[in-house]
Amino acid sequence: MNKSLINIAIYASGAGSNAQQIIRHFANSPKAKISLIVCNKPGAGILQIADKEGISTLLIEKEPFFQGNAYIPELKQKGIDLIVLAGFLWKIPPALIHAYPDRIVNIHPALLPNYGGKGMYGRHVHEAVIRNGEKESGITIHYVDELYDHGSTIFQARCPVLPDDSPETLAKRVQELEHRHFPQVIEDLL
Repeated sequence: MNKSLINIAIYASGAGSNAQQIIRHFANSPKAKISLIVCNKPGAGILQIADKEGISTLLIEKEPFFQGNAYIPELKQKGIDLIVLAGFLWKIPPALIHAYPDRIVNIHPALLPNYGGKGMYGRHVHEAVIRNGEKESGITIHYVDELYDHGSTIFQARCPVLPDDSPETLAKRVQELEHRHFPQVIEDLL
């Protein structure tokens, strides 16, 4: 194995569409390798993607994640250098943040600092954006700190909110931004 490769762990809780784009982007990369998929939901779509792509998985449980060692030994054993949150719905515990300072990156489906925080994910974000009559939305890629959706912004991309948008149509437009930009922003960070 090439020791100069950066080992990336992707944390995901759902279907894994962003993770799939990242995996595809780095499939033949000379810089980095997706070495581990970390998931907190048995049966999540991301686990099937990992299996199909031949990527190791780690299914985590709440108690050891928040009260125990946050699975840091498993990450170290895999040589993980960077953690990417791609639709991972648990807050990251301080132990993990301290073990990987400025090496945990998240994507949020809105223009932070607006529409972030506890409970602001997926459909909830798009409903709030529409309800408040916003003219634009987008994505924010940011470093993770101890607060929800709070760490330093790395990148933002914008899209219009159209007068006849539903949460679903806005979500589709925001997801297109996520798929287009997230893999490249990760590569630029390397």
